[in-house]
Amino acid sequence: MVKYLSQREAINIDQELFKEYMFSVDQLMELAGLSCASAIYKCYPLKDLTVNSVLICCGPGNNGGDGLVCARHLKLFGYNPIIYYPKRTDSSLYSNLTTQCVGMDIPFISKLPDMENLNKEYSLIVDALFGFSFKPPVRPEFADVIGALLETKVPIASVDIPSGWDVEKGPPDEGLQPELLISLTAPKQGAKLFKGKYHYLGGRFVPFHMANKFNLNLPEYPGTECCVSLI
Repeated sequence: MVKYLSQREAINIDQELFKEYMFSVDQLMELAGLSCASAIYKCYPLKDLTVNSVLICCGPGNNGGDGLVCARHLKLFGYNPIIYYPKRTDSSLYSNLTTQCVGMDIPFISKLPDMENLNKEYSLIVDALFGFSFKPPVRPEFADVIGALLETKVPIASVDIPSGWDVEKGPPDEGLQPELLISLTAPKQGAKLFKGKYHYLGGRFVPFHMANKFNLNLPEYPGTECCVSLI
């Protein structure tokens, strides 16, 4: 069985990827975002959707960067991604990712749609707000978007860990319950409490020596796939 990581283990693995194996942040982000888009394509194929619009909700950190990359690949896959990015990070990495999305005619919105239009205009919402470094509670500036995700009837796909969850303890009372969870590198301990329909693992970049060192027991990715189902 694949290992479920504590928050500290997830941080240590990330740091080792950067310092020992010399991966760059944007390199891992590209692979993670592609994995997320691929998992979405498998679970929500275009032929099954009434509308092809996907709302990508991005936070200010690496999880949000994964969301920006995911949006770009979804556009290439034929979806119509629309990005809500309320708190942008002032660095060249995120500026470049944003520029790439704009260059592919992916619109950014500054305000969430009202609930009626949200439920009518989108077939899927990608939750890329908070990653494994998150510690509750949710900051006030994200209360509205979390509230909308809790209320909407649109299926939600969460990147790595559902936003608002404790990485190790799982969801708070009345926490977000996504239909799809795409764990990255290895699932986090809180994901043991995931009760959605689809759970995928993405990020096929872990060196074999690292996987053995941390006893990750990763599943075998089939063929050339960059994501694999865990359920």
